[in-house]
Amino acid sequence: MSKVKYYYDSETLSYRKIEPKKGKRIGLSLLFILGVMVTSVLFLIIYLNIPNLETPKEKAYKRELQNMELQYELLNRKMNQVVSVLEDLEERDDKIYRVYFEANPISPEQRKAGFGGINRYNDLEGYDNSKLIISTKKKLDQLSKRIVVHSKSLDEITALAENKDALLASIPAIQPVKNDDLKRTASGYGMRMDPIYRHRKMHNGMDFSAPTGTEVYATGDAVVKEIKRTRRSGGFGNLIILDHGFGIETYYAHLSDFNVRRNQKVSRGEVIGFVGNTGKSTGPHLHYEVRRNGRPVNPIDYYYNDLTTEDYNIMLNKASQENQSLD
Repeated sequence: MSKVKYYYDSETLSYRKIEPKKGKRIGLSLLFILGVMVTSVLFLIIYLNIPNLETPKEKAYKRELQNMELQYELLNRKMNQVVSVLEDLEERDDKIYRVYFEANPISPEQRKAGFGGINRYNDLEGYDNSKLIISTKKKLDQLSKRIVVHSKSLDEITALAENKDALLASIPAIQPVKNDDLKRTASGYGMRMDPIYRHRKMHNGMDFSAPTGTEVYATGDAVVKEIKRTRRSGGFGNLIILDHGFGIETYYAHLSDFNVRRNQKVSRGEVIGFVGNTGKSTGPHLHYEVRRNGRPVNPIDYYYNDLTTEDYNIMLNKASQENQSLD
């Protein structure tokens, strides 16, 4: 508490209290406030310039950042483990399940394809840890896409498994003509000499020589997709196309006559037509093709209901000879 001061008034012959001037009081107050402010600023400058000194809030942010980086690292490790498991499942899918159910394998490009087009991660750029965050997000997106592709593959395999009995009955699994001694195997699948144009070209099926009128059999359960009748010199001549489902079709060309009608259901071993010499043919024979998803494949791979191992090797040797085809 400040001392109270007095002065002697000679006129009144008494002591009077000395009252401080109002302006001086305000000035002292302002001077005090200014001193406090200057002192505070000086202390703040000194505080902020102390080496390695962090505010409590900065320490909290730093701990959060370190924890985030740790969590991202753990997430990346877990994703690497998931990728390893997924790769094993994908390999089994392609080399076991899809082979067993005769489904086309899924290419690595299709499984691991990235995301093209615009930059999907531009909103994550511009931060100290952008590289880490974007890398993790990309890996997660790619993993998600691979899981979707694999899930669809499993759905397809499940559907094939449910239809396995129908698939086994539909697969072309016997020879299209009676050929117990295999002597009717005239020309196989591959590059062969064209009998008309005298140059090597791709022969997409197998030729079986047989007398006109020899019975031709459906090699698997199917529906008659097409019957084309023509005796002109070009093309397949009289032709039957069977649709076996599951992406499989068989072609029977150069026939002399038919024993089925369009859209008719036929069973393996059923007579569908007769050997002939129509179309681009140099003698009575059956030209037989197997096509999967629209592409010709080697028919010799589909005779497993009809041939012993020894017979298969004999036919394989006959069919692999680069001789002249009959069409």
